[in-house]
Amino acid sequence: MSSRDAILGRIEAALADVPADETPVDVPIPRNYRRSHIQPGDDIVALFAERVADYRATVTRTDPAGLPAAIAAALTARRARRLALPEGFPAELLPPGDWQWHSEPLDVPALDALDGALTLAAVGIAVTGTLVLDTGPGQGRRALTLVPDYHLCVIRAEQIAADVPDALRRLDPARPLTFVSGPSATSDIELDRVEGVHGPRTLDVVIVDPTHPEQP
Repeated sequence: MSSRDAILGRIEAALADVPADETPVDVPIPRNYRRSHIQPGDDIVALFAERVADYRATVTRTDPAGLPAAIAAALTARRARRLALPEGFPAELLPPGDWQWHSEPLDVPALDALDGALTLAAVGIAVTGTLVLDTGPGQGRRALTLVPDYHLCVIRAEQIAADVPDALRRLDPARPLTFVSGPSATSDIELDRVEGVHGPRTLDVVIVDPTHPEQP
């Protein structure tokens, strides 16, 4: 008997007393774990900005009117002129100027030749400082943000969830989800940090908050 057969046999034996028509949703599962590390009254947008910055990403907060200028300032600081732009990104959010916006289809060599990618996000997680992309409008497929060396992501304040359980309730598990916590980074056996191996080396995040008047 193979190891696989042994494991499957034990599973079958353990389920011997389960009715054939019973499904997992028929059995209530207690979920009395802690659902959030946020305290009442905490500013989750400020916490999100702080945690994102902890990952060596650059964070800018602006109101909606200042968003095009914030995008332009970030791109100028990074000397990024040629950007991948996913389908569904609102044209009215783009800054004026001689930026080169590249739309799909883009193969890997074309993506690699660009300066970066500009996208929206589906959800942010305050406690972990994480962005979640689900390939929805303005986000694009995974390669669009994993191949270029720079990623500029725009997220609205109301998209920021307090903690992981809240974020998961807002997401569709059937969609391809990409969780981004800072620039791509890894370490070798000597703990030397290397960035940009599995994704963009540089991450900028612009938070659009109507209650935040600061503009670049």
